[in-house]
Amino acid sequence: MSNLLVELFVEELPPKALNKLGQAFSSALFDSLKAQGLTAADSSVTPYASPRRLAAHITSVAAKADDKAVAQKLMPVSVGLDADGNATPALQKKLSALGADASVVSQLKREHDGKAEVLFLDLTVAGATLAEGLQKALDEAIAKLPIPKVMTYQLQDGWSNVNFVRPAHGLVALHGSAIVAISTLGLTASNQTQGHRFEATQNPIVLRDADSYAKQLQQDGAVIPGFKERRDEIASQLQAAASKLGLRPIEDEALLDEVTALVERPNVLVGQFEAEFLAVPQECLILTMKANQKYFPLLDAEGKLTNQFLIVSNISPADPSAVIGGNERVVRPRLADAKFFFEQDRKKTLESRIPGLARVVYHNKLGSQGERIARVSAIANLVATALGDQTLAAQASQAAQLAKADLVTDMVGEFPELQGIMGRYYAQHEGLSDDIAYAIEDHYRPRFAGDELPRNRVGLVVALADKLETLVGMFSIGEKPTGEKDPFALRRHAIGILRILNEGDIPLGLNTLLEQALSVFQHDFDQTAVLQALDEFIYDRLASSLREDGYSAQEIDAVLALKPQLISDIRSRLSAVRAFAALAEAPSLAAANKRVGNILKKSESTIEARINPALLQEDAEKALAQSLEQVRPEAQKAFAAGDYTSSLKALAALRTPVDDFFDHVMVNADDPALKANRLALLAILHQAMNQVADLSRLAA
Repeated sequence: MSNLLVELFVEELPPKALNKLGQAFSSALFDSLKAQGLTAADSSVTPYASPRRLAAHITSVAAKADDKAVAQKLMPVSVGLDADGNATPALQKKLSALGADASVVSQLKREHDGKAEVLFLDLTVAGATLAEGLQKALDEAIAKLPIPKVMTYQLQDGWSNVNFVRPAHGLVALHGSAIVAISTLGLTASNQTQGHRFEATQNPIVLRDADSYAKQLQQDGAVIPGFKERRDEIASQLQAAASKLGLRPIEDEALLDEVTALVERPNVLVGQFEAEFLAVPQECLILTMKANQKYFPLLDAEGKLTNQFLIVSNISPADPSAVIGGNERVVRPRLADAKFFFEQDRKKTLESRIPGLARVVYHNKLGSQGERIARVSAIANLVATALGDQTLAAQASQAAQLAKADLVTDMVGEFPELQGIMGRYYAQHEGLSDDIAYAIEDHYRPRFAGDELPRNRVGLVVALADKLETLVGMFSIGEKPTGEKDPFALRRHAIGILRILNEGDIPLGLNTLLEQALSVFQHDFDQTAVLQALDEFIYDRLASSLREDGYSAQEIDAVLALKPQLISDIRSRLSAVRAFAALAEAPSLAAANKRVGNILKKSESTIEARINPALLQEDAEKALAQSLEQVRPEAQKAFAAGDYTSSLKALAALRTPVDDFFDHVMVNADDPALKANRLALLAILHQAMNQVADLSRLAA
């Protein structure tokens, strides 16, 4: 056993995919070697990924896998042996192919495989050598790499072409200090690799053994090969440089990952730009520095952007002034563009831009963005009116009309990520109220899991209207999510609606909202079918969300079976169901409720939930009617007050009378009047028990 090092040296890899490529390469190598019996039980793998290399270090790898005893399946007995038990020609041919002959027939085992009796031959299979196993593992690893886009390039022979993510120039395979004879992509394994393009003290670097790889690359090659180690080093340097200035770098995990994939040995430097650019909204400056230049903007203690930024350089000159100056010169035109866009955009009002939205296509079956904002505005007005607030209705309508106007500004045209944000700045510049301005920015929220909701009530209504319009519009033209495909992010919109209704104090029923949204669409479609499909889709999203919150499938099923219209009530109902299920009476009552439901479903006549006391003959049915008379008002009062736990707990008193009823009373009596009265009693019981949730779903 020795440790193994495999490295593929390539031209600069795509930065956004580098970490994933490194993990996939090392995992695939390790898994394949393990499957071939070439690793030990305690073997482990360490991935390496830098801009120009993918590598894996695997501990305790054998030079040759152990031989294995296997039972080789041959063929059914009826095919392999004749009537006298001798080998048929078919069996002789099979044995010959395995290096045996008819003399082993007496040693063959017979086992039944479920269909027929089958012959098996015990063989010893030679374990793979490391060269064989590693070649197989490398071929598999390269084939499985999650390559974003494949390149085709020519090998040095001038004739052959290969496909890979980037041209490969070197292959290292070391088992201890010995080179493993493997090849790929026109390369043959060696013990030599390359260091930093400009700062390596040796090139090529001759690796002593598998374990010296990382150390030699750092000392002689000026490269930190480990992605995590390089990322940690960058984060440490960023923090140290910012702390010296009394500032903090902007937090952006995706940017940190991307920069880690761009440099081999990081060197953080401080740059700055003219303070006059700070008159531009900081979101614009931050975005242009991050997206275009991969810089880390610096913020002060209050979170405001300063005119300094951090550069993660790939070189470490004794005098960094040229590097800093070059980066400052490069960023200046970018900031000047942002300043120009901002100044030009403010020359026109948002309202004056609304007609321009008629020229922006939203969807070929749903019209332009202009038509869309008219629908969103109408839905927002309906929602606010349903809430009984005419001032809110007017504000929500205005905010909805202006919400998409920044899509036709120069700034959002250059940086689509700023939509909404720029609308808010331009609205404030025009003197519109903060209620309107922040609603314009916030109507996209929540944009992802854990995102904040809109800051004010106007924003909540517009965000709700925007998401309802999207869902209803897309469902009305048949654009529903299928499997993993959800090009219009409809699942995210549904979750956004649920969060707004749950956390945003919008006490309106889901079906009411969907019907309001449906009413603003003019094209022909089956409204009933769309409403039903949306209802199922949204409750399905809700069920998934609740499972993630830790509620059981049984609890969720019990509550959602009733399709509660007030989404903000659902978690209270779930808590009540959980408390009820913990009661000793719960299993019996749940089972009884299920039985009642089945009886009522089978009834062929219409059941009116009203009993005739004079027709109560049996003591058990009288006791149940009396208990219901006492329990129902108590449960109903608690239910009306929103105290769902107390409402369900009140039902515990029904256990004994319910059990006695089913033990002593024949529901389907011969007398039609008695039967109808008993069914009415069960209907009242069913209503009382299923206000909060369908308790039958708790039955085992």
